[in-house]
Amino acid sequence: MNENSLFAILLRSQWWVSALVAVAAIGLIRLIVPTMYAVAAALPFIVIALYVGWRELREPSGRRVAKTLEALRAMNADEFAGAMETAFKGDGYTVKRVAGQADFELERASRSTLVACKRWKATRTGVEPLRELDAARKAREAHECIYVAAGEITEQARAYAAERNIRLIGAVELAKKVGRRR
Repeated sequence: MNENSLFAILLRSQWWVSALVAVAAIGLIRLIVPTMYAVAAALPFIVIALYVGWRELREPSGRRVAKTLEALRAMNADEFAGAMETAFKGDGYTVKRVAGQADFELERASRSTLVACKRWKATRTGVEPLRELDAARKAREAHECIYVAAGEITEQARAYAAERNIRLIGAVELAKKVGRRR
C-alpha cells in the first residue's frame, strides 16, 4: 500500500479520524443514494476506525510506559538482563547469554540474532555502540541484530541502524516488551 494513500494515512491516524470520515461519507453519499448503500460505501472507513481503535486499546498508556521505564531503570544489570531474557523467551526465542559486544544470542527457526542491551540506561545513544554490535554480528555470522536503549537514539544512529539493518528497541517498545511479561 502506498504510504500516502488515504487508507494508509487513516491507519496512522487516531480512530476517530476514520469514524469522522465515515460519518461524512455517509452524509454526503446519502444525498445521492439510499442510506443502506451510503453505509455500504463507507464500510471501509468504519472497518479502519474499528481496527485502529482496537489497536489503540492494546497500546499501553503514556503513564504506564513511564512507570514501566522507571521500574526498569531502577533494576541493576543482572535483573534487567533476566527481564530481557524472559521477554525474548516469551516471544519464542531460544536465548543464550554471550560475552563481548552482545549480551544475548537468540535463535528461532535456524536464524540467529544478536542482542546488545549493556548501555540500555544511557540517556543518549550514538553510532559507536551500533558499529560494535554490527562488527559482532559479522564475527559471529548472525543473521540479525537488535540494540536495546531506554534513552534517546540519535538521528545518526537511527540512520546507521537502518543502513545496516539493525533493529532498534527504544523506550516505548522496551516498556511494552518487558512490561507485558512482568
